[in-house]
Amino acid sequence: MLEVKGISAAYGQHPALKGASVRVGKGEIVVILGANGAGKSTLLKAISGICEGKVTGSITMNGHELVGMKPDRIVEEGIALVPEGRGIFGDLTVEENLTLGAYAQRAKDAEEVNLDRVYTLFPKLRERRRQVARTMSGGEQQMVAIGRAMMSNPAVLTLDEPSLGLSPLLSKELFSSLRAVRDTGIGILLVEQNAKASLAIADRGYLLENTQVVHEDTAANLAKDPAVQKAYLGGAAAKPGAGKGMPAPAPSAPRPAKGPSPSEIAAQAMARMAPPAKPAAAPAPTPTPQPEPRAHPPQRAVSQPAPVPPARIDTADLVARASQMASRRGQPPAAPKPGPMPAPTKPARAASPPRPVMPDLTGQSDRLRDMLQEIETAAARARDRSRNRTRQP
Repeated sequence: MLEVKGISAAYGQHPALKGASVRVGKGEIVVILGANGAGKSTLLKAISGICEGKVTGSITMNGHELVGMKPDRIVEEGIALVPEGRGIFGDLTVEENLTLGAYAQRAKDAEEVNLDRVYTLFPKLRERRRQVARTMSGGEQQMVAIGRAMMSNPAVLTLDEPSLGLSPLLSKELFSSLRAVRDTGIGILLVEQNAKASLAIADRGYLLENTQVVHEDTAANLAKDPAVQKAYLGGAAAKPGAGKGMPAPAPSAPRPAKGPSPSEIAAQAMARMAPPAKPAAAPAPTPTPQPEPRAHPPQRAVSQPAPVPPARIDTADLVARASQMASRRGQPPAAPKPGPMPAPTKPARAASPPRPVMPDLTGQSDRLRDMLQEIETAAARARDRSRNRTRQP
């Protein structure tokens, strides 16, 4: 039915496809595997006539050339695309989305039959035909997108990453539904990142690498291919020389487990849970003879010293010293006598505190007398208090 020969596409100066060739028969699932940027989505867009780049080559559907044909005419030829991201009308109900898929002339006469076929393949859509599409789960929205494409009564259904964003359970249900679509006689061209699930339901597959188709084979052979396993299925590639008469490498000895074994761990746990054993009674220690305490001589009673009476303040001497210091302040300092320089002496470790300097009392003789009188009076009172304390018993 669908045959692609040497199709190339480029976006300006950047090629996206180079001479790709693919074919899809009636009632056949064909999967295209490839890394991101290999040109998978560009191939589907070129087949559907919506590629923005320049497309060259040949795409035929039942012998009719599709390159250069408008997208709506390609739908009339029997090709329907389920784009990546579903692209449904979120504000419309499920049934309104499905009805919009039947706008093609080839589908108008069989709209009721196609709608019933969609509801049979996806029973959930029948239950929720009045529900707004954007309120449904991702898997249910993907069912709406596939059902809308099937409403155009296609001969070939192309799907771009239908399981993208779905949980593993919903992805399994989706691939089961695609197998049911294939059983109705519709050909399916599938671009899918889940290589394991897609190869499980596919009949044939292509490997697309760096914008070119590099390999084609049945799905069963591709699933067993070491290169495919390494690139898409997470398996290890076969070593060079394997299967060519070379002896298989001996299995390596198991690595010793680090740490104690489970039995040792259990024994340690039981040992910690067991009550601690009582220690054996130790023999009584032999008493060591203690030296006899020495007799201390009786302490003599320490007599308290008699209180010393305070010394009498000589006010006359204090006045004379103050007057002498005041007279020295008014005289200039005497010049040092000439002589040999004294030898330097080592500084003392601890400096003695400076002597108190008597204040200048020149011209204040009256006030000085009053202060001295107050000092004598205070000293007399102190002597009287000391005598009274001594006389008391």
